[in-house]
Amino acid sequence: MYHNYINMKKTILLLAALGILACKNEPNNFVTFSGKIIDKNSDEIVISNDSYSKTIKVNEDGTFSDTLNVAEGKYNFYDGGESTTLFLKNGYELIMDLDTKMFDETITYSGIGSETNNYLAKKSLMQETLYPPSLFDFEEEDFNTTISDINIKLNAFLESYKTIDTALYSAEKMANDGFKEEMLGFYAKQKEYAEKRAAQFSDLTDKPSPDFVDYENYKGGTTSLSDFKGKYVYVDVWATWCGPCKAEIPSLKEIEKSYHGKNIEFVSISVDNGRGYKDKSFEASKEGWKAMIAEKEMGGTQLFADKAWESDFTKGYKVNSIPRFILIGPDGTVVNPDAPRPSSPKLIKLFNSLEI
Repeated sequence: MYHNYINMKKTILLLAALGILACKNEPNNFVTFSGKIIDKNSDEIVISNDSYSKTIKVNEDGTFSDTLNVAEGKYNFYDGGESTTLFLKNGYELIMDLDTKMFDETITYSGIGSETNNYLAKKSLMQETLYPPSLFDFEEEDFNTTISDINIKLNAFLESYKTIDTALYSAEKMANDGFKEEMLGFYAKQKEYAEKRAAQFSDLTDKPSPDFVDYENYKGGTTSLSDFKGKYVYVDVWATWCGPCKAEIPSLKEIEKSYHGKNIEFVSISVDNGRGYKDKSFEASKEGWKAMIAEKEMGGTQLFADKAWESDFTKGYKVNSIPRFILIGPDGTVVNPDAPRPSSPKLIKLFNSLEI
């Protein structure tokens, strides 16, 4: 009888211990998300997707911490200036570190869920150089070859992260499997879009160009369109916060170098208006414009529009998205109001046809 009591007591204690262990191993039904932002853009960050949104306070020293109860999946992280993609799942204890001066390049994660999110961060950074800026201007054969090469690289990158969350891995694998077909669909739609754009701006062709007068010149003083009379003028309308604009800078520098000394001027006009800068300050954006020109060693004539998007020049050309490229003739008439990008093989064809 006594032995039976002892055995029963041991069994009860063992079951209690197992119960405690089971409770300790049970995953949290929320995400713990914390981190530190160097040179923060805002006093808050927003985590969101189509069905969820939460605002998290960022302290004076750039630190933040909160809990989120989420459905498993991808979410957008926005810091008031830029954004990135997160994969969240209840039970994660995710720690983020980033420096806004080099946003994509500095994002790193640690803690539970870090490997999955480091995959997304590094994939985003890789994609900045993976796609040729004017991919959809390629001839169809070259386009097919290029997307096949990109598909191989995407698959190889995914295979190097096979231990990421299984749900994300499956979704990424499915996306890679359908990549070529999806891109061919985009290619067909892009052709239709290009035809619509040509029609949209066709009324400007062969007409006197909208003017700009006394725009601030990075090198000092002011510059007007009339200063280039007698030369072709290739205009790049851009902004420092615009990723596709910045992607064109290396190609633009190469074009400028190739046509140095010829009868053409390369003019970049910034429409920066505070977007992407602390407090959306116009003056901060102007300083950022100057800093980026110096950092990227941009050539040509660098100008700052007088009223950003509301300038007479940009409104005259119906500029509603950037980058936008414009070619003006030596007599001041519009040659092409929606000229090919520097990275497009069509630009050299256009210059050759004009014997520039």
